[in-house]
Amino acid sequence: MDNTQADITVKDRLATINSGKVRLKGYLGNRIDMLMKNSVTAQDMERLVRPFREKSEDGNGDWRIEYWGKWASGAALACEYLLSPEYLDKLKQAVEDIIATQDSDGYIGTRKPEHHLNGWDVWGRKYVLLGLLAYYDISGDKKVLEAACRHTDSLIAELGPGKTNIAAIGYPLWKGLPPSSVLEPVALLYRRTGEKKYLDFAEHIVAQWSLPNHWSPNGLRLVEDAVAGKPAAEIGGAPKAYEMMSCYEGLCELYRATGNRKYFDASVKFGESIFRDELCIIGSASADELWCGSRKMQCGEKLLGMETCVTTTWIKFCFQLLKLTGESKYADALEVSLYNALLGALAPDGQWWAYYTTLAGERVASHHQHKDAKTSCCVMNGPRGMLLTHKWAVMSGEAGPVVNLYNSGWANLPLPSGRNALIIQDTGYPVDDQVKIKMKLETREEFILSLRIPAWSKNTIVKINSEPADVEVAAGTHLQLKRKWNDGDVITIEFDMRGRIVNDPAGGNSIALMRGPIVLAIDSRFVPHSDKTVLTVDRAEDGSVPLNYNPQTAQKHGLWMAFDVNFTTNDKSKYILSLCDFASAGNMWNEQSLYRTWFQQPLDFSRLWENIHHWWEYTLPEKKRPQMPAIH
Repeated sequence: MDNTQADITVKDRLATINSGKVRLKGYLGNRIDMLMKNSVTAQDMERLVRPFREKSEDGNGDWRIEYWGKWASGAALACEYLLSPEYLDKLKQAVEDIIATQDSDGYIGTRKPEHHLNGWDVWGRKYVLLGLLAYYDISGDKKVLEAACRHTDSLIAELGPGKTNIAAIGYPLWKGLPPSSVLEPVALLYRRTGEKKYLDFAEHIVAQWSLPNHWSPNGLRLVEDAVAGKPAAEIGGAPKAYEMMSCYEGLCELYRATGNRKYFDASVKFGESIFRDELCIIGSASADELWCGSRKMQCGEKLLGMETCVTTTWIKFCFQLLKLTGESKYADALEVSLYNALLGALAPDGQWWAYYTTLAGERVASHHQHKDAKTSCCVMNGPRGMLLTHKWAVMSGEAGPVVNLYNSGWANLPLPSGRNALIIQDTGYPVDDQVKIKMKLETREEFILSLRIPAWSKNTIVKINSEPADVEVAAGTHLQLKRKWNDGDVITIEFDMRGRIVNDPAGGNSIALMRGPIVLAIDSRFVPHSDKTVLTVDRAEDGSVPLNYNPQTAQKHGLWMAFDVNFTTNDKSKYILSLCDFASAGNMWNEQSLYRTWFQQPLDFSRLWENIHHWWEYTLPEKKRPQMPAIH
């Protein structure tokens, strides 16, 4: 192995910038800092590494093998973000510990040879490989890349051409989707080594998807059915949301390596099917981990439990498509998912996650899927979604910087000329509707600054040095500002943050309210109950919903933001309700803090808290509500 990287066949339209060159402040930055401190760096690594030493797993229900790789790839993102020697030392030690468990044939996992390929084995080997490659990318340590190659070689020996069909192993119910998702790190390994055998193996995995097997008489057909526009719930013979998306992440990487257009087309079409059929208002999807046409089910009697693993993987998949296409709709989706589904699943102190997030009910901490490891798939996966934020917040396009996320902080990135620009954001967005961006440049020069104009902001005002920008500002695009920029230039953006009504996608009489990217929710702590009051939300002449910021309610209940909304009662009198951001709703994480996103019109208070969905009652053997653990 000469460690020669493969040539890039397809160049991303938007590129990430170097490690340590983005800093997020304000509310979001604080949540990320707490996550790193109280979860990622507080993790007890012995609990994650021990199963690799003991190699005691053998059944379908054993997936401890995934935990180390999920943690390591999240920790690598934290290291990239902060460039902290402390974080890097912990990750380095974790990598050394896991490599020390490597078998003579290259296998790194939790199974003895006779139990290889069973259950979640290959799925977990994928995460090991992702963790090793994530550390290699920030360290350049060739010993780690060699370990990754040996680990993959052991996989090829068992699943390469002439061996077992990768789409016919694993957990029978999921029809080979979990092991097939190893495509992603195999394609990444090819990119980092240039060794053709890894590209050949990646192509072999995809070819297996089209072959009939004992579980799928027609094959998984992930490429063909996606290109044909089939709903996600009808692809692959098993509608397992998180695992299926992971396969398409791999197709994106293989497209970069080969330029094969059908891989790109399949990925884009699959993404379109999620937007069309599955994506719910908070930016996540699925019901109890499965595709099910959840977009039209979200207002129904069965309250959807959306898995944090699904949310994280949707974020990662949108990030792939944002890089490849440069289209602002993927950044729009990232923002909604980040502020609602992902932040809503994260405990206030950042140490723990929800397993399922529902659109009504209560926040519930994830259970321990394995008592010895004291964690779960979602607790390990959530940080990988949250800590990806700095990589898509501000990016580099061919013509200049691209701002995708508005948040106080800064980004230092290269310009087309090779010189650097420091972009400083001063804003309270999305509580505030205004953003101020200041340019710090080495010298006056011409380039294009691209600013995401969200699809929901129908009337956006952009000024440069207090003068209106002489360009059309269109919602749902990246606004391109081409000019000779001076050091100290200031761009101000005022977004259209009028409250808007979202109607039930299934055509029912339920509505939800949004303000900018934020979904608003009713919380039982500050919504008085009445069995007689029937309310209809007041609308302005343009159809928007007037919202009045209420900092007192926000401060009293520990909310990020709260707004008063005017309603009209059944006797024509006026009534005011306070609603808060979805992520803050239910943030006591107990039975006294219920919330609801969708509500019928007119709103009957007597039915406000009906049909609360307690997923643990039918999911967990002990039938008990999981409790938030102490900090590790």
